[in-house]
Amino acid sequence: MDYTYDRASAVAYAMRWAYRRNPLFFDFSEIGGNCTNFVSQCILAGCCTMNFTETFGWYYVSPEDRAPSWTGVEYLYNFLTSNEDTGPFGEEADVSRLSGGDVVQLADGNGDFYHTLFVVGTDLGEPILAAQTNDAFARPLSSYSYGTARGIHILGYRKSAPPCPCFDALYNGESFLDCL
Repeated sequence: MDYTYDRASAVAYAMRWAYRRNPLFFDFSEIGGNCTNFVSQCILAGCCTMNFTETFGWYYVSPEDRAPSWTGVEYLYNFLTSNEDTGPFGEEADVSRLSGGDVVQLADGNGDFYHTLFVVGTDLGEPILAAQTNDAFARPLSSYSYGTARGIHILGYRKSAPPCPCFDALYNGESFLDCL
């Protein structure tokens, strides 16, 4: 069944954790970057649902037990834009059409995507972003140096059982697996 993605909760999570690390998740900053891990956490705060399909799902249990899409830029894009099963799903969208709770990914001049950012708002159609690795909150997209940017608009999430609230425990760094 399809459910509405809670954009306000996702943005509140980004505000709380943009400059800190939630102790429930490993910090990948020193081994490739923490940007997509942080964005995945923000999305989780808006849907409280993971997809535990090995290799092609979207989940995090530990640093050693996670889907590639939880921490990989291209893998997250592929999961969100093609997911037809449990978990969040979205579509590629022009960055000027994004809103709080959506995702921006940056590519270098060769077209290789390397950075994932979380949209916390907009200003005259420009995404205002939160990020980790190079921590930021309320940073405009125009302040980044990049070759190309693509947006991912989160449309909702799917879950077979009724939604189970995880936001408070996740937001407070207490738990996130209890009702997944």
